Amino acid sequence: MDFDALHQALSDAGLPAFRERQVRHAALRTAAAGWESVTSLPAPLRTELAAQVPWSTVHIDHAEHSSDGSVKLRMLTEDGFPLEAVLMRYGKRGGGSRYTACLSSQSGCALACTFCATGKMGLGRSLTRWEILDQYLMLARTRLAVDGRVDNVVMMGMGEPFHNYDEVLAAIRLINDPEGPGMAARRIAISTVGWIPGIERLAHEPMQVKLALSLHAPNDEVRSQLMPVTRRYPVAQLMQACRRYREVTRRRIFVEYLLLAGINDQPEHARELAVLLGRDGFHVNLIAYNPTDSGYVGSDDRVVQEFGDILRRAGIDASYRVSR
Repeated sequence: MDFDALHQALSDAGLPAFRERQVRHAALRTAAAGWESVTSLPAPLRTELAAQVPWSTVHIDHAEHSSDGSVKLRMLTEDGFPLEAVLMRYGKRGGGSRYTACLSSQSGCALACTFCATGKMGLGRSLTRWEILDQYLMLARTRLAVDGRVDNVVMMGMGEPFHNYDEVLAAIRLINDPEGPGMAARRIAISTVGWIPGIERLAHEPMQVKLALSLHAPNDEVRSQLMPVTRRYPVAQLMQACRRYREVTRRRIFVEYLLLAGINDQPEHARELAVLLGRDGFHVNLIAYNPTDSGYVGSDDRVVQEFGDILRRAGIDASYRVSR
């Protein structure tokens, strides 16, 4: 919901401030599905507000449900821009499961990473804080309809979050707000391709939001092939920015590394990555590739295991994130 629009509608109607608090509580704390669920408001007022303020700024166009419990939602904004949000399940079903909401910051993306389907779309537009928040609320309602809550949030869907810095951080503050969903800041991560101005700004944010870096290669030659942004921010410059971030925040950085057969997955790449990162302050997430029409192929399990073993022998924390 666009709470700015709600505030204006209530103000225009001369209604007291507690009415806004009632709506915010229903939307953010209980993840109510629509105006009909806000029973703290009189029915005529619900009808009036529904005509002025849509309950959600995005709507579901298509949903896909995986056998492992993960859910992918294709959504559209009110003006027709597409985006995706994904609920990823990790661990065993039941009490051991954790659910992570993966949210988009833009419709499309301007950075054109060659392995990424979103990059081929180009940039439609950046999303508002309300459109980002509503993705989270859609996924939260999906969880509540089954048996629980969302445990973590990652800004790792469509778009480069640091190209939409102010709206992304505003949405995160709403998700973090104790009067709203109350998600702990340390359970929220922002993933960037390495947009240095955003890394530098995030270092001085008071919230302890995690930083994830989509690196995918240990040197400029390979990374430029995969990620054109490398020509603007070479690997050495990017690592300097990461170490400045570490000096300011003392927080670990999560390095995302997509393993592509014959491109960036050889033992020499692993050894070079270990030297690049050093022993302190980084955790590497090795990622299975979900194929697109890019022509890339994901690395096989033996190669993944060897790559991870080389990193761990060098003192680098590393884990493997399987495909959802």
